Amino acid sequence: MKNLFIGIVMSMSLISHATEEEKVDSKIKDVTVYLNGAQIHRTAEFSVKSGVTDIVIGGLSRYIDAKSIQIKSTGGIIILDTKFSTYYPQPDEEEINKLPIEIRLKIDKLTDSISEMNYTISNLNSDIEVLKASKAIILNSNAMRGQGKVNDSIPLLKEAVEYYQKKVREINHEIAQLERKQDGFQKKKGEMENRLRKLHNFSKNNEFKQKSNQPDYRITVKVSSTTPIKGLLDLNYLVSNAGWTAQYDLQSSVETKKINLNYKAEVYQSTGVDWENVRLNISTNDPYKNKTKPDLQPWYLGEVPHQVSYNESNAPKTLVREEKAKQSMAQGYNRTYNDSEEVNFDYSTSAQHTRVVEHMISAEFQIDLPYTIKSTGEKHMVLVKNEDVDADFVYYTVPKLENSVYLVAQITNLESLQLIPAKANIFFDGSYMGETFINPGIMEDTLSLSLGRDPNIIVKRTFMKKKYKEKIIGNEVVKTSTYEIEILNNKSRGIKLIVQDQIPVSRKEDIVIEAEELSKGSLNPKTGIIEWKFDLKSKGKEIINLEYTVKHHKDQPLVVR
Repeated sequence: MKNLFIGIVMSMSLISHATEEEKVDSKIKDVTVYLNGAQIHRTAEFSVKSGVTDIVIGGLSRYIDAKSIQIKSTGGIIILDTKFSTYYPQPDEEEINKLPIEIRLKIDKLTDSISEMNYTISNLNSDIEVLKASKAIILNSNAMRGQGKVNDSIPLLKEAVEYYQKKVREINHEIAQLERKQDGFQKKKGEMENRLRKLHNFSKNNEFKQKSNQPDYRITVKVSSTTPIKGLLDLNYLVSNAGWTAQYDLQSSVETKKINLNYKAEVYQSTGVDWENVRLNISTNDPYKNKTKPDLQPWYLGEVPHQVSYNESNAPKTLVREEKAKQSMAQGYNRTYNDSEEVNFDYSTSAQHTRVVEHMISAEFQIDLPYTIKSTGEKHMVLVKNEDVDADFVYYTVPKLENSVYLVAQITNLESLQLIPAKANIFFDGSYMGETFINPGIMEDTLSLSLGRDPNIIVKRTFMKKKYKEKIIGNEVVKTSTYEIEILNNKSRGIKLIVQDQIPVSRKEDIVIEAEELSKGSLNPKTGIIEWKFDLKSKGKEIINLEYTVKHHKDQPLVVR
């Protein structure tokens, strides 16, 4: 049994000594940008001998999530292990020898001085520790704590106190002097280290350049092969400090009866590694958001119910813009021309090179165009989708609140566009109308976009004083209020119009409200809101009569208007 154990140890030792290291270059093939984070897809060619080899892939981001690393390979090798690590490079002796002799002498002298300074500081630390220990012994002695025979003798107590005052004062004085010296030596050491750092970074006539002292973040793949093999490694991993936010442009026109929706992604990344000419995938997934379903716990009366909370990561987040994206977007919709000219444009936007892939819980927009996104945290606009959606244009007015009529575009069937909550810029007939917010999570079947007031439609709401009635029947007061709403269409074409008004709603049984005249309006009894929908021809006029009664006890005053 002992011989077997020794044999296993020797075999393991031989294997570890036989492991070779192969450094390979890699390049980013494509990047999937999530709402928070990004998945990097890299490829690297390798060539290994028979046996065990560590394939080292460097130049990676420090923000890699080691748990997310996935490795695949061709060539028939066996992947034994994968690890993410940080390598701190050491200066090459050959490079150091290229320094001029006077610089090397200064470096050696400073290095020796710093070493001596470290010994001096260490000795001072030792002296300070001894003094502090002596002080602790005095403070913790029985005589100073009022214990022992010293309490039985006033002269002994007086002598102990005097000794304590004198000795502790001496120790504090010595500690202060040593700490002052220590601070001085630390300052000198810092100055020497600063000069040494400058000397190390020295270059003469650009003939010598010190190698970077920046750490290298790398993935090491331990592989095994029975024969020499060449192949391709396929790496996927998740990085933080990246993501995207959505933004929409909604461009509308009454003539076309369509809303053109530009679905844009503002991509940002500050991972420490530039993304050069990569294919982008924009995903609505957030890998950092909690994926565990909540579970209800028993709710016992008399106790605080147990609640499970989840922490979600948020990115910061600055956003990234690239000049090429600006030019591409300009080709897409920054065009001006005369309406009388027939103009044919031959161009394409990134939205025309996008394929939408729907997953179980997210959507992914695969853009078949190369992008370069620097690790600067700046904005980079990517047009991921451009689509025309059907819209119904109607005019809307609430004369009780405002004697104005608004043009509203009503959009349906937006669920197929895979939208996420974001701001939207509204353009109507080429003019910027303002900003709204689209939230599919709380959106109803129809999204209504207000496009502004139309001064060519006149609306007026009048309280008919002459028709107001108030009478007392027994202990009840009955009040009747009447309003007249007049709408005039001065436009050159007919319109669809929605008018809203309301009657009060009672929450008490002794207050009764009845609608007497609604002019064929639709009443919601829960809210008291009345809605009229009709077509109004050009130069046409419509009058709506609204009348309701309120019955209440005469001792309960109510203002009804």
